[in-house]
Amino acid sequence: MVVMNPSGDIAVQQRDLIILSTVLMLLIIVPVIALTLFFAWKYRRSNEKAKYDPDWHHSTRLEIVIWAAPLVIIMILGAVTWTSTHLLDPYRPLDRLAPGQAAHGVKPLKVEVVALDWKWLFIYPELGVATVNELAAPVDTPIDFDLTSSSVMNSFYVPALAGQIYAMPGMRTKLHAVINKPGVYEGFSANYSGAGFSDMRFKFHGMSRADFEAWAAEVRKSGDRLDGPRYLALERPTEKVPAQRFASVEGGLFDKAVNRCVEPGKMCQHDMMRIDAQGGLGMAGAYNVTTLEYDKRVRRGEGGLRSFVAALCAPQDAPKSAPVQAR
Repeated sequence: MVVMNPSGDIAVQQRDLIILSTVLMLLIIVPVIALTLFFAWKYRRSNEKAKYDPDWHHSTRLEIVIWAAPLVIIMILGAVTWTSTHLLDPYRPLDRLAPGQAAHGVKPLKVEVVALDWKWLFIYPELGVATVNELAAPVDTPIDFDLTSSSVMNSFYVPALAGQIYAMPGMRTKLHAVINKPGVYEGFSANYSGAGFSDMRFKFHGMSRADFEAWAAEVRKSGDRLDGPRYLALERPTEKVPAQRFASVEGGLFDKAVNRCVEPGKMCQHDMMRIDAQGGLGMAGAYNVTTLEYDKRVRRGEGGLRSFVAALCAPQDAPKSAPVQAR
């Protein structure tokens, strides 16, 4: 019922799309079901007055009706799908806050979302605060979400706000939305992610601007700080986690979460991709990574000596007389 009675403009447009698509399809489904029942009744065995014509095989009028009606429905659905795919693209910044209310000139609220096991972390980079399993935003203000996950793929979903969007490890996904009515709404994970999935829920507070500023001031009074070690402790799997607040956040923490390098001594994913894009590490740069700790070995508590493997590849068309040496 929340999906059919949402409180955000994006969710309202998605609701209207569901209704329109359902009505268009019912224009075919209802007559087919009705005719099926009618034929079964009319040509029942006891109805000897029903006309029996074994030589009948074609009707141009009937063929036109049978094929034209579905074709028109498909064309309308295709046009609606094409336009709504672009207008409701979650990566597309909002053009409006509500019917007749443009979004131009209204500064959006930026929220960085990390799906943890099994809880939600919300970072407000412009406010310098963070929360766990508690999300708030002022009404009639665009919300720009950046989302990622710490371990497995998850799905961020507030039915009253907008459709679900996936949060995936090593990736940054986006969602643009707006809430138009004050209230407290349910948010949860819509993609199974393990034992604590059922309790991976949070409250989304739609507030007036004054109430939101008061809420942010209360968060700053919590005194707790979210930094790398605190994030790593928070990342450990836990279930039924109550709401938590952090008065300050380490700069760039979300980017480290996206690039999977919050752990000290671990190469960031974007650095690794840049090295690969430039042709690989090479012998000259091997020393740059020998000091890095492999996160899985460290997190499993394994000790012992570290070992490294280096290789040097020569082009296949190199002169055979030119020796290749590796050490």
